[in-house]
Amino acid sequence: MNVYANNTPNEIISRNCPAYSGNENANPSFGNDEHYFSFWQSSSPDYLAYDLSGVKPEYRKKVIAVWYNTSAYDNIGMYVNRNMEPSDYTIEVNSAKGGEYPADGWEVVETVEGNTLSSRQHVVDMEGYNWIRINIQKADDETGKQASINFDVHNVSEGITDSWIFFGDSITAGGMNNCYGTGFATHVNMIDGKYFPIQENGGIGGIRSIDGKENIDRWLSTCPAKYVSIAYGTNDAWGNPGATEEYYSNTKYMIDKIIELGKVPVLPKIPSSTNADVKDNVPLYNAKVEQLYEEYGEKLVHGPDFAEFFEEHPDYLSADGVHPNDTGYAEMRKLWAETMYKNVYTAENTDTPEDDILYGDANDDGRVSISDAVAVLQHLANSSKYGLSKGGLSKGDVYNRGDGITGKDAYAITLLDAQVIDKLPITGEV
Repeated sequence: MNVYANNTPNEIISRNCPAYSGNENANPSFGNDEHYFSFWQSSSPDYLAYDLSGVKPEYRKKVIAVWYNTSAYDNIGMYVNRNMEPSDYTIEVNSAKGGEYPADGWEVVETVEGNTLSSRQHVVDMEGYNWIRINIQKADDETGKQASINFDVHNVSEGITDSWIFFGDSITAGGMNNCYGTGFATHVNMIDGKYFPIQENGGIGGIRSIDGKENIDRWLSTCPAKYVSIAYGTNDAWGNPGATEEYYSNTKYMIDKIIELGKVPVLPKIPSSTNADVKDNVPLYNAKVEQLYEEYGEKLVHGPDFAEFFEEHPDYLSADGVHPNDTGYAEMRKLWAETMYKNVYTAENTDTPEDDILYGDANDDGRVSISDAVAVLQHLANSSKYGLSKGGLSKGDVYNRGDGITGKDAYAITLLDAQVIDKLPITGEV
């Protein structure tokens, strides 16, 4: 399934950079800290602006600016839940030098009006610019004023290779939110520090595969994500063993649409259940998932096998026997990350042949020296400012190759010359 992988990370470059807001009490730093349970929150009109002048220019030539909110993904279905997401806003850039917030000189690069979604990704050309901001004129709450978001900026200068959206029902809505517990992106980063995916939660409670089919064209028309997960089926199966062909047809439509747009479809197994109205029907629908796996082959990435997972761990289900409990949701996110790392992020997908890699050359200058160890340590301390190149990330990963850049890589480079480093893998204590 890793035929689609491109190991160029779309690293996050806005983490803890200087943040500004028109409301001094709005805590702008909450918008880009490492905690997704903290939010920049203010009354519109107001802005959240970032000074990216400290980020290497080559890391911000082109970016994805993405904001997240805790509402249901869209304003459809029987459980509509709006929660202070921006409805009218602009994305703007500024070429002013860093260090002091510029009151003038902002240029609008995208305008959004009447938004109904709980998150959005915007591709922005930032070459020649040092600042970016989201400028909110209206938000979707009772007053039309209060807005609450996290706002990240990712480097996509070498292409959009690590951007995800997870469509699905309430199980996805509850499981793939990045502010309750450890999120998918953080789990991936914990497995391999090179990566911190862009991750939208497209879950909406109470909907079925037909709702996904009827809305996916609209949803994807504004979403640049490369990987698109489709996780419907529980509501299709609930009390209804006879609609498997409809589920198959709807899911096939969505897969075809994703492929048509040059994106990569991801399809997990429908979770097993202990609910009497669902339990015996889920295998019938998962037979259609298996059929789709067979028909699409490597064009369709296999998501986690949640049928097997919850059969083995029924204690991870809540009292209704359908929805996971808090532990179940947390374990789902972890399994998503582990499965996608195996099926998408694997080391076998590097573009550079192994024989052409000069291991230890972390700063990519064609030789191995103490400066490479320094480059590794600088990357670990502040990847936004001192981040290694794609080649450097691969060449600098010399200790237990494949586990990502760590302090042990720096130490190994100081101890070993190029000839020894070239005899990978290096394992054991250093």
